Amino acid sequence: MCHFIDAEKATADKPEGYSVARLCKVLGLPRSTYYAHLVSRPARRVRDQAEQALVWEIRILHAGSRGAYGAPRVHAALARAGRVVNIKRVERLMREHGVVGITRRRRRGLTRQAKRAVFAADLIGRDFTAPRTGMRLVGDMTELVTLEGKLYLATCIDLAIREVIGWAMADHHRAELPVAALRMAAGRGRLEDDCIMHSDRGSEYTSGEFREAIRELRMRQSMGRVGSCYDNAAAESWFALLKAEIGTSVWVTRAEARADVFRFIEVEYNRTRLRKHPEFGYLTPLETRARLQQDFTPAA
Repeated sequence: MCHFIDAEKATADKPEGYSVARLCKVLGLPRSTYYAHLVSRPARRVRDQAEQALVWEIRILHAGSRGAYGAPRVHAALARAGRVVNIKRVERLMREHGVVGITRRRRRGLTRQAKRAVFAADLIGRDFTAPRTGMRLVGDMTELVTLEGKLYLATCIDLAIREVIGWAMADHHRAELPVAALRMAAGRGRLEDDCIMHSDRGSEYTSGEFREAIRELRMRQSMGRVGSCYDNAAAESWFALLKAEIGTSVWVTRAEARADVFRFIEVEYNRTRLRKHPEFGYLTPLETRARLQQDFTPAA
């Protein structure tokens, strides 16, 4: 009603308008209410400008995550930037302005059992946590579609920090592909002796070549059950994240797909993507590694 009075009242530029007293009487609005509205207008203008600035920051953070962040991660990113704001306010502004995070879809896996497969026991038991880095890894493979043909990606993820410490890409998914990812993980992940490597029962992971690499690296092999994606949910979930956030479903060339995957893993995911740690709060995988190593470093 106050905005209606603003539009209809008489002013120097609009002498044909009505008096404030008459408009308030017709509308049944106390004049004190309208005048309080006038007094508070400068404060409202400042508040609206501040809210627009916050919306702009939210849009920048959301775009920087490839449109993936929902309200919790946007709120965490704002806090890291020194912005003190209530998460419910972030939720409201994102809802009002149509800023929505990505919802992941289930992916179709590559799991195929070998005819003479040698299986390992499940040493994880759906407990996808680890108190230290280099103690438990999960691995899996997925396919990426290009106009040149398919490109396959194998990964190894450290469960303590969810960092992708090993990965490899090729135009095939023979056993040498996950072996290459495993060797990268061993070279850069500071793995403990008897570190567990968990996967599904795909033919590549039950192969003699992969088992030999496990023995050579002094690791222990672990496998989920046949047909149960939940037994390797941490690895499955990461591939769903990759395909939801990378923004391209079909590439023109394998080289373009390789470049995008490299950038996502090494530039965006490991170094900038926030994930909620149960103890430390929202950190990137590399920041979580640093915190854990600091906590386990003995005092001088």
